[in-house]
Amino acid sequence: MEVVQVFSDKKQFLELLLLADEQESMIDRYLEAGDLFALYDEGLRSVCVVARVDDRIYEIKNIATYEEFQGKGYGKFLVRFVLEHYRDVCDIMLVGTGDFPVTTKFYEKCGFTYSHKIKNFFVDNYDHPMFEEGIQLIDMVYFKKELK
Repeated sequence: MEVVQVFSDKKQFLELLLLADEQESMIDRYLEAGDLFALYDEGLRSVCVVARVDDRIYEIKNIATYEEFQGKGYGKFLVRFVLEHYRDVCDIMLVGTGDFPVTTKFYEKCGFTYSHKIKNFFVDNYDHPMFEEGIQLIDMVYFKKELK
């Protein structure tokens, strides 16, 4: 496996980014300012966008793996890579996600703990209802991992 940081033409990964954040205008809010990492293993498997939130605080804004490669460890590998990559400049890594058990358990397995919740985030910020396995996403749940 190889992880490459992408510095230009980040929109070439839009199809994959849309798997984790299905509204392009929301991706546009963080894509250019964020750092994009692409994981390859005999082809592109996953991507991750990380953005600086504040002094020594960063946030994973998007992490996506092609559906046929999910559950094979690519997402976990990419999260570990990102945590190590930012270790010297970051004290706290955040990640916001829908309040959905499969996703929240993934971050907990990666060492993140519950931080806070933003009520009605998906209802207030997206132009259409969003669903995960038939359940509408309403609130954004934030997790954090202390790196220091």
